[in-house]
Amino acid sequence: MENYKTVAESQTIMTELMIPSYSNFGGKIHGGVILSLMDKVAYVCAAKHAETYCVTASIDNVDFRASVEVGEIISLLASVNYVGNSSLVVGIKVLAENVKTRAVKHTNSSYFSMVALDENSHKPVQVPGLVLENETEIQRFITAMHRKELNRYYKQEGERIKSSFKNEDFLAVLKKERCILKQP
Repeated sequence: MENYKTVAESQTIMTELMIPSYSNFGGKIHGGVILSLMDKVAYVCAAKHAETYCVTASIDNVDFRASVEVGEIISLLASVNYVGNSSLVVGIKVLAENVKTRAVKHTNSSYFSMVALDENSHKPVQVPGLVLENETEIQRFITAMHRKELNRYYKQEGERIKSSFKNEDFLAVLKKERCILKQP
């Protein structure tokens, strides 16, 4: 198939040792370090698929499921779950392994929306289509489509609320919440 690629062609695994300088005040690996590594692996995966420079457009739901300890080895598994015209959704799963006990835990998951850009004009360019070869790949593609629809809906709802809510409407909603409203 011309201008189509399989998911496997761009799948990427990045592995790194978690060192003390990556830790936060609580002695665990700082979430920002993990996010930075996730961004790198998302770029590599997207660029392999698109065969051009890609930028991060958004990050959807970074779920921190378990902490990562100093001395553990993390593996970031990335694959293209969805392609649009110039955009790609890269799914990332982070696993941490304790080298002494060999215990492996799933620590993070996320979805990075990437956009392929022409290296000279910096304008979006079309990416290859995606060949879906099994049920998992089909489910991931459809789930990414639904996530895009929901994000579009949430954005529209936010705009609608901003433009149509009156101050007294906000006050009625806020009375049920744990907040104090101080107005000038």
